[in-house]
Amino acid sequence: MEGRPLDAAIGSAQNVLRFPEGFRWGCATAAHQVEGGNTNNDWYAWEQAEGHIHGGQKSDRACDWWRDAEADLRLAAQMGQNAHRLSVEWSRIEPREGLWDDAAIDRYRAILRFMRDNGIEPMVTLHHFTTPLWLVERGGWENPATISLFERFAGKVARALGEYCDLWITLNEPLNYALLGWLSGAPRDRMHAQNSFPPGKHDLFLMLKVVENLFRGHGAAYHALHREQPHAQVGVGNNMPFVAPLNDKSLLDRLAAVQPARLLTWSGIEASVRGRIPRLIGWRHVKELENTSDFIGVQYYQRVTIAFDAASIGTLFSRQVVSPGAELSDLNFSEVYPQGLYHLLRRTARYGKPIYITENGIPDADDDRRPAFLIAHLWQIWKALRDGVPVKGYFHWTLTDNFEWAEGWNLRFGLIKLDPHTQAREMRRSAALYGEMCKSNALSADTVQLYAPELTSEVFAPSQGVA
Repeated sequence: MEGRPLDAAIGSAQNVLRFPEGFRWGCATAAHQVEGGNTNNDWYAWEQAEGHIHGGQKSDRACDWWRDAEADLRLAAQMGQNAHRLSVEWSRIEPREGLWDDAAIDRYRAILRFMRDNGIEPMVTLHHFTTPLWLVERGGWENPATISLFERFAGKVARALGEYCDLWITLNEPLNYALLGWLSGAPRDRMHAQNSFPPGKHDLFLMLKVVENLFRGHGAAYHALHREQPHAQVGVGNNMPFVAPLNDKSLLDRLAAVQPARLLTWSGIEASVRGRIPRLIGWRHVKELENTSDFIGVQYYQRVTIAFDAASIGTLFSRQVVSPGAELSDLNFSEVYPQGLYHLLRRTARYGKPIYITENGIPDADDDRRPAFLIAHLWQIWKALRDGVPVKGYFHWTLTDNFEWAEGWNLRFGLIKLDPHTQAREMRRSAALYGEMCKSNALSADTVQLYAPELTSEVFAPSQGVA
């Protein structure tokens, strides 16, 4: 619950914004995007078909983490990061139904042990957009039987990795995953649309069925993790855009924004805290889902602006538009709006759970916008902390340029520049900036002046209470 301002935990003095003691600073990654050589899941099969990935690119070696994740994690430690969010690949651990690969489990144990030895606390995600091919053949998340299989997988991973991990995410962006896989595809008599996810279907009611199975799977995995590790902290990585009406004075625009906000932003929290699974209109209450989040994962990238459109019956008379004058990123022309993070955090605090920023970043190959992006968003987090919001950590997306799903290698989110062909690395300027904040547990006026001087007077205005 949002409480009193954290006067004892954070502060501002001598032009420094301090974060709470023990605040977790890290980056987030996903197995298929960094490991390389994942050939036994639906995304590998999806990459092989023409037209699915921008430019026909493939993950291939990715960032070569299966062979040497330690090299990049060592760089993270050198930057002062004290936490890292990564996922485990289900198709490696269980390559065939009921067959467990001990060598794969040992490799994950070695990675997590290395992190612990280097002062990096792991946060492990169980499902980050990829599903084993053997499970896809059984219907994947369309099949309710997947719920118990995911529960079994969660228990197995907890037993294998619980020695090194206390923080768990069951599902990454479950609603987004369902939308991109079961609604964004073209109708079946046409070529699948690029930028959809496997299986590339276009079926609203099937998508809603998948959403329900995913959240029921989360609930089952939550209980499995706690059976194996009673002290575990378990949550969901929720994609949470800031949804706003185009014209705040227009009743029609405000009404048109209600349903997109409910589905896109709040559905994951409603499911895992209040046990309410989203339907097209309204909710389905599932009692066993109540209070199945020990923390809330907020993944924030953009503002979504909504206008009323009488012709858009299929989207309940709402249409996404670009707000006039909005700053746009390279990610499908999404709107960069740091203030939205503050507003979301204030509202999320009402659910009464600790909060982690489990993803936040911008594609920026030239690294000319990322420093200001980082500073502006961390300033909003500091303001939320100042106002009593219990934010426990920040995981930047991402550490090293990686394979960005349907966008291939064309979006560069990394603090570290990567050439996927040679595997050569180069630290970007934003890596030095983030390292300064991680090491100092603070944001200083000198740092802002060096990396984004245009923000100095705003961040350190007298109204912030900075001496």
